[in-house]
Amino acid sequence: MYSNGYIFRYASIMVILVAAILSAAAILLQPAQERNVKIEKIQDILKSANIQSTPSTAEKLYEQYIVKEIVINSAGEEIGVYAGGIFETGNRRAFDVDLKTELKAKHLKAQGKPAQEPVYPLFVCKKDNELFYIIPLQGVGLWGPIWGNMALKDDFNTVAGVSFGHKGETPGLGAEIATEIFTEQFPSKTIFNVEGKFESIQVVKGGVANSNINPVHGVDAISGGTITSNGVSAMLKDCLENYVTYIKNQKAI
Repeated sequence: MYSNGYIFRYASIMVILVAAILSAAAILLQPAQERNVKIEKIQDILKSANIQSTPSTAEKLYEQYIVKEIVINSAGEEIGVYAGGIFETGNRRAFDVDLKTELKAKHLKAQGKPAQEPVYPLFVCKKDNELFYIIPLQGVGLWGPIWGNMALKDDFNTVAGVSFGHKGETPGLGAEIATEIFTEQFPSKTIFNVEGKFESIQVVKGGVANSNINPVHGVDAISGGTITSNGVSAMLKDCLENYVTYIKNQKAI
């Protein structure tokens, strides 16, 4: 029979050995994991402009269609412009902006708490000689983060397409935000009204037809996914409003 000391030493060695193996595996796999995250982000951006891609074609298509990355500040000024592999303005790429961090800073400042000045990413896509402006989205669903991208036509108002994703929404309910059944409602909707006031787009429980919301500013909610649908509405307003000043500046040029 083994002594208690032997058992303790054996258990300690095994714990250390397993921990070392897991740490080494994590380090070795990290580059691949980071690349997968990058590719998924690229695919989501392209999908919002109705450009389908695969993990093997995503980067090439991104270089082909995304002609400019812009970083703007709260005043609607371009503080970073990256195009053709070089910086035209500043030194920060829109692709590298962590939107979750920037939105947190925005909310802290709104509460009067110290925080960095938030910045926001914008992607310019050229497809079939048309320009589209892709706005990244980040929000909260029922069970965790939700996210997406919205492509606007060159009027900075009309939706050309959207893509949505989620971390753990309920299959058949909230998870439906990532399906075409939901996203195909968005094209041709507008985020400003005829007077030029920002309206965003609301996800309406019970359907737009049964509400007093102008159909051009609303889509039908997911049946049984009320909290996730509300999360999408909040995400759209919270993210799109950050570009209103920039859009008005561009229209004034």
